[in-house]
Amino acid sequence: MLIQALAAAALLAASAHAQTPCSGRLDSPVSTVPLPSAPFGVVVSSDGCSVFASLMNAGGGKLSGVAVLHRTGGKLDLVRTVPTPEPLTGIVLTHDGKLLIAAALTRIIFLDVACLVSGCSKPIAGSFSTGDKMQSIYVNVTADDKLLFVSEESAAAITVIDLARARKNGYRADSIVGKIPVGRAPIALTFSPDGRWLYTTSQSAVPAWGWPAACKPENQQRGSNLVNPEGAVVVIDVARAKSDPENAVSGRIKAGCSPVRMAISPSGDRIYVTARNNNAVVAFDASKLISDPAGARLGMAPVGAAPVPIALVNNGKLLVVGNSNRFAGGGSAESLTVLDTAKIGASGGATVGTLPAGEFPRELRLSPDGQTLYLANFGSHSLQAMDVASLPGAQR
Repeated sequence: MLIQALAAAALLAASAHAQTPCSGRLDSPVSTVPLPSAPFGVVVSSDGCSVFASLMNAGGGKLSGVAVLHRTGGKLDLVRTVPTPEPLTGIVLTHDGKLLIAAALTRIIFLDVACLVSGCSKPIAGSFSTGDKMQSIYVNVTADDKLLFVSEESAAAITVIDLARARKNGYRADSIVGKIPVGRAPIALTFSPDGRWLYTTSQSAVPAWGWPAACKPENQQRGSNLVNPEGAVVVIDVARAKSDPENAVSGRIKAGCSPVRMAISPSGDRIYVTARNNNAVVAFDASKLISDPAGARLGMAPVGAAPVPIALVNNGKLLVVGNSNRFAGGGSAESLTVLDTAKIGASGGATVGTLPAGEFPRELRLSPDGQTLYLANFGSHSLQAMDVASLPGAQR
């Protein structure tokens, strides 16, 4: 009887957690919250109650820092903005929910989550530079919160940081383990579900790889010659990166022109990359990236102009892609393309629909319960929340 009672209590607790006031469907299919500056990244707390957007003082924005939003019921509201000394780009929450870590171009900034939520006076726990002229752009942490990876856009490298040490020593630069050499302008940092591999994108190959010119300049498409090589997906051995970052790369594969963001299927068998300069998404068989690079590429699906953000929804059945159109002058609302992942590369086409976005959609993030998709509209200074069940193709 005692065992049965405990089992029943556990089921009730799980049910209560699954139906928190911060989860579930939105009151409307799409809601948009204005922000004071250009949002770059967005992350969501594990309970879905807090949403954080990193802000750059770009495009007329007046603030660099963090926008703190609260989700309750089907509504999303801006609670406060927290200024930082530098503009923020990519952000990540530690898995214990205590730290928000932000890339800030010239340094990495660590912010106390409880302080951000409560509005205390000193939310910045610490910061340090990862090196001169790195242009830190994206961040991610291992599932055990022990290692932090930073993509350095200007240095063609990924910085490895002993996060456990940084938290103990007051966030000093001596917690840097080293740097992983990759291709030019690395962005995405995506872990395999088992944590063994870290996948990153590099927008262009380095000369030492000997890859031929295959891409036109992004801002000079008409009549331009092929002057740049393709970019790459680079595969990093996480265990080796802990002690030998310089030799942690296990493989690389051509990934189209200017690959930027990445999404990985729930099982880890597929990865999807936005090839910004191809106006397309490229799909790969993750199991072949090292063993059979020539056979790893599964296909390409056309989308809109200069796609950047990407996210999987419906348990990996649908892929949502943000078309930034960033090289056409900007100043207008753009769109999202929804793809059927099973049809990428098929002759019939993978697009199942489109929906409106703001100006320069830059980051997509799915809520932990999988029911809300958040979009940072960089150019129009807004955060867009979308009900996943209302997306094109979601009811198939």
